[in-house]
Order: sequence, then structure tokens, then C-alpha cells
Amino acid sequence: MITANQMRAARALLGIDQKALAEMSGVSLPTIQRMEASEGDVRGIVDSLMKVVNALDRAGIELIGEHARSETGGRGVRYRQPSQKLN
Repeated sequence: MITANQMRAARALLGIDQKALAEMSGVSLPTIQRMEASEGDVRGIVDSLMKVVNALDRAGIELIGEHARSETGGRGVRYRQPSQKLN
């Protein structure tokens, strides 16, 4: 659904901190912190995940899944595994 890297990238695009995302989505700051500390896909209660995804969507963030196309245009970020290990 959403990865921790996507959450951090979305916040960076919006120029907001974790507290602001918590307020926008109606979930607690510790929940946002736990989500962003996840490895790979964010783990959490589905309702909380949906609140975060919906809040990001309302703010203009399009979450692009692996191998998915962006149909709406505009700027976006897609994270892919690098072909080489970074130093």
C-alpha cells in the first residue's frame, strides 16, 4: 500500500513534519513515527493507514505503486531499489 520511504518523501514534498501529518490524518504522532520506522511496507492498523493515505491524497500527493503508471500527470516521486548498493 505505502512504504515508509514514500511517507517520508510525501512529507518532504509537502514541506511538513511528522506532527503536521498526524494532525492532517487524525492519527497520533507516535503512530506516524512507528509507520515511518517500518522496513518496506508500512505496518499498522488498516484504518490508520487509510487515514494517512487519504490525508496525503487530499494534500495532492499521488502514491505510485511498484510498476504502476501515473495517469494524472504533474510532479511525483517514485522510489525503486537502486541497481547498485549505495555507499
